[in-house]
Amino acid sequence: MERRLLLVFALTFVVIVLFQPILKKYLPQSQAPATTPQNQSKAQAAPQAASSNQVQVAQAAAPVLSAGATKQATSESETVVENDLYRITFTNRGAQVKSWILKKYDDDKRQPLDLVNHLAADKYGYPLSLWTYDEAQRNKLNSALYVASSSGTLNAPGKITFEYADGDVAVCKSFSFDHTYAVHVETSVMSKGNQVAAYPAWPAGFGDQATLSSYAASQINYQYNSNIERLAIKKVSGGSTLHQPFNWAGVTDQYFAAVFIPDDSQNSALVTLRNPLNVPKNPRNPNPQDTAPVDVLGAAVGNASGPTVARIYVGPKALSTLESVPVPTIVGAEQDLRGLINFGFWGVIARPLFLWLRWTYDFIHNWGWAICIQTLIINLALMPLRISSMKSALKMQKIQPQMNSIKEKYKKYGMRDPRRQEMNTEIGELMKREGVSPVGGCLPLVIQMPFLFAYYSMLGSALDLRHAHWLWIPDLSSPDPYHILPIGIFFTMLFMQRMTPQAGMDPSQQKMMNVMMPVMMGFLSWNFASGLCLYWAEGNLIAIVQQIVMNRTSLGREMREMAAKRARKKEK
Repeated sequence: MERRLLLVFALTFVVIVLFQPILKKYLPQSQAPATTPQNQSKAQAAPQAASSNQVQVAQAAAPVLSAGATKQATSESETVVENDLYRITFTNRGAQVKSWILKKYDDDKRQPLDLVNHLAADKYGYPLSLWTYDEAQRNKLNSALYVASSSGTLNAPGKITFEYADGDVAVCKSFSFDHTYAVHVETSVMSKGNQVAAYPAWPAGFGDQATLSSYAASQINYQYNSNIERLAIKKVSGGSTLHQPFNWAGVTDQYFAAVFIPDDSQNSALVTLRNPLNVPKNPRNPNPQDTAPVDVLGAAVGNASGPTVARIYVGPKALSTLESVPVPTIVGAEQDLRGLINFGFWGVIARPLFLWLRWTYDFIHNWGWAICIQTLIINLALMPLRISSMKSALKMQKIQPQMNSIKEKYKKYGMRDPRRQEMNTEIGELMKREGVSPVGGCLPLVIQMPFLFAYYSMLGSALDLRHAHWLWIPDLSSPDPYHILPIGIFFTMLFMQRMTPQAGMDPSQQKMMNVMMPVMMGFLSWNFASGLCLYWAEGNLIAIVQQIVMNRTSLGREMREMAAKRARKKEK
């Protein structure tokens, strides 16, 4: 019975893990009502009373060009802005970003990571381009030659301004830089003397998206006070507008984010962008004839009734970094960007686990060994529960023959026969007399399972493990390239199954269990992150040591003798 219960929990674990992406993909998520471009135009036409704060914002970002003036560059030029964290290359064609390199991170080729997805940006726009509801106007604004206030190389702190005017349209885009990942953005577009709703955008994914799964991890995220919404790809409608207060809003993937933090959070609007793209199936050896379709997400955020004044955070989803970015408009929650990291349902366990793991890393400076140390401590802390589970399993197996005798006595009665209740009563009295709890072996397992789920959630969100090496593993956030750890999980589980006394189980069922469970778990872990497999495999090794010790106790020896006696009877 106990082994069957363990099988039920193991299968439940498999179902939860396998169906997690499906649930995220198809379960309905709360979403603010989207406003179509047509409704947006009507909303713009409605008169609104401007507050004093709005007036100040408008004055701060208003273009200095007078109506009817012309101001255009004669040739394309570039301006490079850098600090210790990034190196941004602007072009005056569209006053947008051609390259956004993060100096402290690298790509899969071990080159400095460029967060601009050039394959997608060539089709759908580059970062800090302007998004308007009029496509012709949008193309004009993002292809015109702006006059830049400076060219060459600019070191932070600093500021660069781009201006363009052709008599009908006057545009001003200003960017300020300091020593953080956040860039201050001010944009304003006037058309024939009227303000145009033109939002700065991050329109086309990220440069670290090299695989099909990395595109699938993209989301549109936004927060207002304590409410955080995470829209998966299937929930994003391209070109839809959300008119509601935002403390921050933007696009993210598994490890990086580009989110806008508007100064006027009460009058902000978010345009969700979703476009199709064909990418090589094998990024290491790209073949134009062998591609697969993906969706690229983007976001544009701005003020629908005036110039946009905001900050844009472009950088890693590292907890310590996000906690250092102030968002003073948040009420009822932490006033920073920590909400960008989604630790999932088990976040109450996963976040403290990560903080503890990071604290351990600060001492030994290797994430793999930090996981090993943390796994050892967790398993030692859970040892009383495991011992209780093992004892309960051994006691249950000890009385299994007596339970079978009781079942044999009542098997002639149907399931609906009232006398079947007498069987349950006899079994309950037997278990009470022998000191066996019906849930004694299951409850400790149930308590242990959340730690495995939390570790799975934590490692999926921990940027720190990206490209972190340990022994033969180059990246603890990716599958083991040689699958040594999944194979280790298979063999350690196989060994545990064979060494665990199972006196109450039929030999044929025991053989099936001894093979099926390890194969199932080995298959399940084949493409898991190496960090999770390391935690799992080491936990199995510790459990083996504990089982060896338990088997040497008087109860363990008794169960092995019962198992041997039962096997001899079967042979006769």
